Amino acid sequence: MYDLPGSLEVEAAGAVRVLRLNRPEQRNAIDPELRAALTAVWTRIADDEGARAVLLTGRGSDFSVGGDIGNLVRNREDHEHRRRTLRAVHSLLEALIGFHLPVVAAVNGPAVGIGCNLALLSDAVVMAESAYFADTHVAAGLVAGDGGPAFWPLLVGLLRAKDLVLFGEPISAARAAEIGLATRVVADGRVEEEGLALAARAAELPPAAVQDTKRAFNLHLRRVMGEVGYFASAAESESFLTPELGASLARRLNWPS
Repeated sequence: MYDLPGSLEVEAAGAVRVLRLNRPEQRNAIDPELRAALTAVWTRIADDEGARAVLLTGRGSDFSVGGDIGNLVRNREDHEHRRRTLRAVHSLLEALIGFHLPVVAAVNGPAVGIGCNLALLSDAVVMAESAYFADTHVAAGLVAGDGGPAFWPLLVGLLRAKDLVLFGEPISAARAAEIGLATRVVADGRVEEEGLALAARAAELPPAAVQDTKRAFNLHLRRVMGEVGYFASAAESESFLTPELGASLARRLNWPS
């Protein structure tokens, strides 16, 4: 649907539009093509008169392990590419925050970095028992510039958000539900089924009531992303040049930093 790249699958399930990140061999890492598709799709769905809710999930065993490693390397080496990338990431987050229909994330596996934040900007989060969240920016040598410092405190409180983002340790599905990062935890083989059922329920709610109530909630997100998000993004840009990130990339790619 919507004439988008194959790295983002879109299909209709009644009034629900199912979005699947479709780079399973790359663990659904988000490269520029997928990021552009994820940014554009919200406008396409908004123009779809039959759409009433969205389910967001990943193809294969991962939700998304975050940014594509090749793009991270290019961001470090190419200043203009880095600037374009960070603007594009901010545009993606703003598009999701501004989207008017209810969005359910079915987190079928690891959700890391921006993958984690895409799930947490949804309106409900259904996690598979074996799935986990992690914001690993700081551990890799980067400022957490795509949402963590901005909106995680709204979800879990300031001190806990600092602990989770600064140390970047995996957050199990059970722990995520306990602290407010997930709304439901289900057996691994049922996560898309349960997520779709919840999205279908959301699609049946009175449209004006559910959409404007969501908009009211998301004003909190708009405010913090406009204030904290821009600073964090600018700081992340500078952190691409740190020796710590160079060492992190070297370990992952087995080349000198």
